[in-house]
Order: sequence, then structure tokens, then C-alpha cells
Amino acid sequence: MSMPTQGSGLDSGYHPDAGAPHTAAEVKGSSLGDLMRQVTTDLSTLMRQEVELAKAEIRQEGKKAGKAAGLFGGAGFGGYMVALFVSIAVWQFLDNVMDSGLAALIVAVIWAVVAAVLYSKAKQNAQHVRGLKQTNDSVQRIPDALKPHPEGVTR
Repeated sequence: MSMPTQGSGLDSGYHPDAGAPHTAAEVKGSSLGDLMRQVTTDLSTLMRQEVELAKAEIRQEGKKAGKAAGLFGGAGFGGYMVALFVSIAVWQFLDNVMDSGLAALIVAVIWAVVAAVLYSKAKQNAQHVRGLKQTNDSVQRIPDALKPHPEGVTR
């Protein structure tokens, strides 16, 4: 998976790894409108990149979650079918040699073991699903000045 790349940003060749793209003299020579346009453009680019990163991670993690969900469903249905037919066969067999209640208890224990094994396999697969780690890490790097403050804005 490739990471989205930074747009051109400011007009003088802004590069995300280059640090501050303009000197103080260049900023002093710019109008407030130009500076606001540059900040707005950079924020817009940053937000688009964050959304694209989140979409890519959601698609990737969604595939893993879908596979785990399918396995849970298949394990549940398979466990039900196995338990049903094995239960009937074992119950009928044991009913010939012992009390019917004891035969039913033995069948229930067998069914519990089958269900436990299937659940264990599904849980192992589900542990491979992770959250939106890259997006979360990237959002954590957004400067505090861009984050809303619950106590309000002071001027």
C-alpha cells in the first residue's frame, strides 16, 4: 500500500520534509490574503490526504474483518451441522446401552467440545484485525493549533 504524497503546497516548492518553506522576508512581503490562501491550501491538502489514508486502511482492514466474519459464520454453521448429526447418532447408539438421559448428557459434552474448538479458531483469526493504526498515528502529528480546544477560544 502506498502512502498519499504531499501536494505542491506553497508556490515556492514546499516539500513536507524540508521544514519551513519560506523565510521571514518572504512572509513579510506577502499579503494576508496570500498567506491565508497558502494555509487554506495546505490544510485542504492535509485533510484530503488523511481521508485517503483512512479509506485505504479501512479497505485493507475490512477485508481481514470480512474474512474473520465469514469464518465465524462458517464455523457456527458447520458446528451446528456436526453437532446435530453426531448428536443424533451418538444419542441413538448410547440409548441402546444406557439410560436415555445419560446418553443425552454425553452428547451435549461432545457438542460443547466441538463448539469450543471452532470458537478458538475464529478468535485466532479475528486477532489479526487491527484498527486504523497509520491514520491514528498521522492524525496525532497534526499540530495542536489545529485541534479544537474545549475551553473555548481566547483572543
